[in-house]
Amino acid sequence: MANRGAGNVIPYEVQGSGPERVIALHHWLSDRSGFGRLRNHLDAGAFSYAFVDCRGYGEATDTPGAYTMEEVAADALAVADDLGWDSFSVIGHSMGGKAAQQMLLDAPSRVRSVIGISPVPASGFPLEGEMWELFVGAVEDSGNRRAIFDALTGGRHDDAWLDARVQGSERSSHTALRSYLESWTRGPDIHEPVEGNTTPVLVVAGASDPAMGPDTMRSTWLQWYPNAELAVFDDAGHFAPDESPQALATVVERFLVRGTGRAGRTP
Repeated sequence: MANRGAGNVIPYEVQGSGPERVIALHHWLSDRSGFGRLRNHLDAGAFSYAFVDCRGYGEATDTPGAYTMEEVAADALAVADDLGWDSFSVIGHSMGGKAAQQMLLDAPSRVRSVIGISPVPASGFPLEGEMWELFVGAVEDSGNRRAIFDALTGGRHDDAWLDARVQGSERSSHTALRSYLESWTRGPDIHEPVEGNTTPVLVVAGASDPAMGPDTMRSTWLQWYPNAELAVFDDAGHFAPDESPQALATVVERFLVRGTGRAGRTP
């Protein structure tokens, strides 16, 4: 493991030293620590993972920016440059899934595959009425954040689990959260530019996710990417890296190995 990121490059951490390279982008209510439980199950011999902190989160909490999906994509590409990675795969969790697709548009020759975990579609995910107010309120209110974690996992988890997720969400700036919310919900619709893209895509959806669940994935991602496949986790909601980390690691790495022909860990 190594912490990196200097100058104009956002903070990131590399895990593993394998030949298959992967950049991971976190969700709206967490910094890169949101992948913490998943990281315990990743194959460090076959893969190299770069976990980034988007501007406004974690080690980049005080890093100024526009806080948009376009900026996240540009920053992630700068991380790849910093690492000397000409090509790589991208994991995007929720909000990170929208940014991953922007990377595919910005650097199509470099992105080998995309793994979306409960990912926001290329069209965005507009929130209306009470749901919009709940998310806007979550920018500053931990009670709203707790309600979001609970709702997006189907009310399946206990107080301790919810408390831990809320605590993790505090490693962020209010300004960044508000701007990112606008960007991934109401920002540019990029589904037409990506439609028909033949890049291999894996979409992971939790059966208990009422927002980015299997039906949403089938009507968006699987319609637009001809080489997309869907993995449904019956024991998870919106946060599979926390809810089902070992199974998620197996599915993700099996997909990556199959796409490269390299031998990784046996599932």
